[in-house]
Amino acid sequence: MSQDKLTRETIAKQISIEFGIAYSTVYKKIDKILEIWSNMMINSDLSINYIGSFKINQKNERIGRNPKTKEEHLIKSRKVISFKKSNKLLL
Repeated sequence: MSQDKLTRETIAKQISIEFGIAYSTVYKKIDKILEIWSNMMINSDLSINYIGSFKINQKNERIGRNPKTKEEHLIKSRKVISFKKSNKLLL
């Protein structure tokens, strides 16, 4: 599996297949791990050897549009976590 973007779903699927654990169980555990990491990262970045690095980015306020109705609305600024996988991570 070669992709630039890892999601909870893809990680959970791979772990579920590899270890024979129910997808829903794996997904909940990954969600909890990410929650713990995000609490640890409140003011800094997090790097894990051979896995990758997590970084907090600030998304600015912007105008969004409903694709069907073309109605505009304001999307508030927010913080998001981005992940960049290590070159040593094999997926």
